[in-house]
Amino acid sequence: MNALASLRVALTALRINALRSALAMLGVIIGVASVIVLVSISEGTKQAVEAQIASFGANLLIIRPGSSMFGGRRGGAGSAEPMTDRDVTAIRDEIAGLSGVSGEVSASTTLVFGGINWTSRIQGVNPDYFTARGWVIDEGRAFSGAEDTGGRRYVVIGQTIIRELFDGASPLGQSIRIGGQPFEVIGTLEPKGESSWGQDQDDVVFAPLATVRQRFGAGMSVTVRDAVSTIYADIAPGESTSRVIADIEDLLRIRRDIQPGAEDDFAVGSLAEFIRARNETESQLGLLLAVGAGIVLLVGGIGIMNIMLVSVTERTREIGLRLAVGARRADVRNQFLIESIVLCVIGGLAGLVVGVSGTLIYAEVGQLEIVIDPVIVAIAIGASAFVGVFFGLYPAHRASRLNPIDALRFE
Repeated sequence: MNALASLRVALTALRINALRSALAMLGVIIGVASVIVLVSISEGTKQAVEAQIASFGANLLIIRPGSSMFGGRRGGAGSAEPMTDRDVTAIRDEIAGLSGVSGEVSASTTLVFGGINWTSRIQGVNPDYFTARGWVIDEGRAFSGAEDTGGRRYVVIGQTIIRELFDGASPLGQSIRIGGQPFEVIGTLEPKGESSWGQDQDDVVFAPLATVRQRFGAGMSVTVRDAVSTIYADIAPGESTSRVIADIEDLLRIRRDIQPGAEDDFAVGSLAEFIRARNETESQLGLLLAVGAGIVLLVGGIGIMNIMLVSVTERTREIGLRLAVGARRADVRNQFLIESIVLCVIGGLAGLVVGVSGTLIYAEVGQLEIVIDPVIVAIAIGASAFVGVFFGLYPAHRASRLNPIDALRFE
């Protein structure tokens, strides 16, 4: 018998015992479907997280005041002495390996254009902020260093502001009133969409830091006149994140007069650390996924082997007859091996349909992005075929080793 004839016989045998075949394939179907669903959801989540990280700036460092200590009592996060413009300048001038450093202050205010108003926050930043945070200018330009220190009333706005105040029309050169004061729109930003926690990242208004401090009193206090709430620093490509963080920490400890052995009253956060932790978590989840899918396929393979052994027992007289009329043992072995492979491949294809359908339903109901990777699909189908070979080999070998005389006498 050639392979095509063996395939026809295998399909006939599976069709005759359709219910038994379906139950035997169940483990393979579940295994393949679970791999496709979980990997697709995992990849979609991974890409969403990467997009969020890219929107913040993958090499971004976030420097904020830490907790304070008064009379043995610890204050909350951010209660320590604030960062200042002088800290921003020191980090920019003394730390190697940074492509941009910016302070930030902000104030809640009302924006008015014509008869339309919109409540938002105006953020005072230095020109390097756009590089550090990964903002891209869509139209116009950002303000310069001279315009920043000069306190010019210029703003760069996000797409939500454009939609709400200008109905989507170009706002370049237009004057909007912010907190009752006129500001000229000199640039717009490319859209970023919502963050992972639902914040509209395009509802932003950026102005020179000195302007926001002078016009709105942001970052000013009785004791510190040039405070900033946060410092953002962008690490240049190829630079060591750990080295840059260590250098910044050493510099700030000196500037803030922190004694050796004392705890820092500031915090330097790195998205690179978050990325590393995320990758480690994904690797562990991937390993658990592989183990789980392997166990399901193992159980399915055992079921396939059991059904094939039953099939060999039921068709003992048929095997004896074929051997008696001249069939080679290799023909008998190949016939049952092909049956096992066909059983698993059909189960794999059914699992593919179930997996893709389940993934699409999950994405529709949960409003989530999913990614169906053709490589993973091919691996899942290939794994089901391997299960057919591995677990079908013993029943096929057992069938081929039957004695023709004993097989013909079998009742």
